[in-house]
Amino acid sequence: MWFKVVGQIHWSFAIQRLPAKDTLHSDRCEFSFCISPYYLRFISFLFALLHGLKVVCGTPCVIVFLIYKWRRRHLSVYDTVEQFLQGQNNLMPVRYSYSDIRKITRGFKDKLGEGGFGTVYKGKLRSGRFAAVKLLGKSKANGQDFINEVATIGRIHHTNVVRLIGFCAEGSKRALVYDFMPNGSLDRHLFSREGSISLSWQKLHQISLGVARGIDYLHLGCDMQILHFDIKPHNILLDENFTPKVSDFGLARLYPTNGSITSLTAARGTIGYMAPELFYKNIGRVSYKADVYSFGMLLLEMAGKRKNVNALAENSSQIYWPYWVHDQVSDGKAIEIGDDATEEESKIVKKMIMVGLWCIQMKPMDRPTMKNVVEMLEGDLENLQLPPKPVLNLDETPTNIEGESSSLSGESTESTSLVENAY
Repeated sequence: MWFKVVGQIHWSFAIQRLPAKDTLHSDRCEFSFCISPYYLRFISFLFALLHGLKVVCGTPCVIVFLIYKWRRRHLSVYDTVEQFLQGQNNLMPVRYSYSDIRKITRGFKDKLGEGGFGTVYKGKLRSGRFAAVKLLGKSKANGQDFINEVATIGRIHHTNVVRLIGFCAEGSKRALVYDFMPNGSLDRHLFSREGSISLSWQKLHQISLGVARGIDYLHLGCDMQILHFDIKPHNILLDENFTPKVSDFGLARLYPTNGSITSLTAARGTIGYMAPELFYKNIGRVSYKADVYSFGMLLLEMAGKRKNVNALAENSSQIYWPYWVHDQVSDGKAIEIGDDATEEESKIVKKMIMVGLWCIQMKPMDRPTMKNVVEMLEGDLENLQLPPKPVLNLDETPTNIEGESSSLSGESTESTSLVENAY
């Protein structure tokens, strides 16, 4: 039937002899094309049928293709994480199932805080011990944040580094289980948040010394050198005795202990604590000295009990605290830390300031190692010299900034504390 109908569709040529008007044109012929109305209707029907099939078949095909691409991308993330876990034979943490995580958190009932990498819940292990469970959100970095955490603190143990108890990796569901820190993060106590405990200068000095020891261990105490890249008050947790723990290794990187570091394609960390060489290539190469700079900014905030940048400061010269406090120390002026401060407390604050100023020198080669920082904090103030006032060279265009979490804060990402009432 179909071949008969199609076979009847043809072009007909009619040759018409025009009336002779003169002898020169008496033999002129004209070709004309004619198609019957039936054939036109059939051709229109055929085109409509083909268009309908395209719509009916094309849309599901597009949907199937998009689903395939989505599943392939997410399965590659799961495979990356699983391949990493299968290749780690020296991990100390326990691997939990997702149902275990739900039981530990009682169905994610007690939420502690939320940040760029995920949400933190309070949990209780079968032993009766409390834990902080970080349920990771959708990763923008192929699961790299999860791998970073497990690869670093999953294999080490130090009194000043938060301990990873276990983890969960079940398809798209990933979680990290840490020791619970009842006194929250350091920033709660530095910047006068409601319900915070006012820390003495002696206690702040002990905390700064503990943080320095923790970072020094990461740099020199492991088989691989661990660079944190996000040292800040929010990532320093305090246990029941206010012993500090360096936490949040979502941006951390492992490097050989010989100091060689592959060039980073983007800056990483939190604005205000990031070393200048992460932005400007002419400052110097990226190394463990980037963590030293971040620690220096942290130490200065601890000494001032304020943010290093405060646009609301009464005196415009105090907007950037490190510059102002350097001038104060250089001119021999006393740093006001309270009317009832003792001479010993004044010396503690001045020592923390001078060590912090050494740590934030613009060129990495001018900064001390964390081992030297520990020695300076343990030593006498009289043995310290005031470093040059830091000056930043802005002659070069900054490098790209990485938004993992990470956190340029704001992933620009606010990192998540494993603490109670963190926000």
